[in-house]
Amino acid sequence: MPEPTSSDAPAPVIPQNPFVPAPAGPKRVRTRHFHNAKQQGIPITGLTSYDMLTAQIFDAAGIDFLLVGDSAGNNVFGYETTLPVTVDELIPLTRAVARAVTRALVVADMPFGSYETGQTEALHTAVRFMKEAQAHAVKLEGGVRSYKQIKRIVSSGIPVMGHVGFTPQSEHGLGGHIIQGRGDDAERLIKDALAVQEAGAFAVVLEMVPATVAAQVTARLEIPTIGVGAGPDVDGQLLVWTDFAGMTDGRVPRFVRQYANVRSVLTDAVHRFKDDVQTGAYPGPEHSYE
Repeated sequence: MPEPTSSDAPAPVIPQNPFVPAPAGPKRVRTRHFHNAKQQGIPITGLTSYDMLTAQIFDAAGIDFLLVGDSAGNNVFGYETTLPVTVDELIPLTRAVARAVTRALVVADMPFGSYETGQTEALHTAVRFMKEAQAHAVKLEGGVRSYKQIKRIVSSGIPVMGHVGFTPQSEHGLGGHIIQGRGDDAERLIKDALAVQEAGAFAVVLEMVPATVAAQVTARLEIPTIGVGAGPDVDGQLLVWTDFAGMTDGRVPRFVRQYANVRSVLTDAVHRFKDDVQTGAYPGPEHSYE
């Protein structure tokens, strides 16, 4: 049989990236695209966002999901930790992000004290984020201990992203910012991740976990793993945008790569504005109305 020529050879089958809409394909990232991405080995990207402007920028750049995190406590409200953040504070931030995007999946972080007492409270909080904030999914911390809450929320039709490893809301109970899953603790971490999957979550965040353990968890789970300081062998990566963009003034976690120094750019702009006003260089004739 003759070899097929270029004209009659079948076109190569190229897997469609589930996060890149086909010409007539999905306009918005859905939870099913996370599953497809894991199956196809396509890395998932996520950033935090707390406002309309950053959400628009990240969405236009093709970031797959935006987390309106309780890290707003440190980066918006000026708290020392995430613990004081309330649902009422996060709802308007989530609403702003959700209104700004056309593609990315918007995940609302359920803050400390909004789901710990049981399934009813957890569902009530999740419903508020979906109705009042127009979120597309919610995230809550804990594995085995949060199994019932996750299961109850999912059974009501609300997508849940889990979060195990270092869980910032348990900072005091964990003894500070300490890497989780080392040594004998690895098995507990794996059990937590499996509990999140069994409860019905569509993905799970692994924060501050040894890379080898994160790789084991990723291999055992059918749902995608999203790393925050969990090494390269996970299904996706999530960063706090103020860390990766160089906005924060202080210690940056070891696992963060800074892709810009936005703080220095803004600082320089502010100084130049102040100098121009004080010297009379601004406003000039071109900035005035007749």
